[in-house]
Amino acid sequence: MADAAETMKKTADQTAAKVKAQAETLQAAGTQAFREGIDKSVASLGELNAHGKKNLDAMVESATVAQKGAEALSQQALGFAKTSWEEGVAASKELSTARSVQEFFELQTVWAKKSMERYVAEMTKTNEIVANTVKDSLKPLNERVTASVESFQAAR
Repeated sequence: MADAAETMKKTADQTAAKVKAQAETLQAAGTQAFREGIDKSVASLGELNAHGKKNLDAMVESATVAQKGAEALSQQALGFAKTSWEEGVAASKELSTARSVQEFFELQTVWAKKSMERYVAEMTKTNEIVANTVKDSLKPLNERVTASVESFQAAR
């Protein structure tokens, strides 16, 4: 019986050693997987932070371009209003010098035609400013959207 007990003790010790070795292997693998997961999470958060910063920079750039466009539109409108006022005053003075009703209507017709041409030219300039401002202010945002789509497609 002593041999049987000795054999059982030896078998139990060997089994315990194997279980302990397997447990240590599993623990090491779990620790390694956990570390890799944490490292990937930290790297992903870093990428997300960089992506967010680039998006914010694009929004700031877009807002800056839009603000400059609004300033240009404001200056354009102010200049047109001033010129129109001055030309209206000059036309009034000229109309007051008319010697007949026919001459008055001829002067008024010439002035109205010039005013309409100036207005159309001004609206063309205004449309160009608006179109360029919209295009230029959306450019940084479009670039970020494109970069995001490419990043997501590359991650797939």
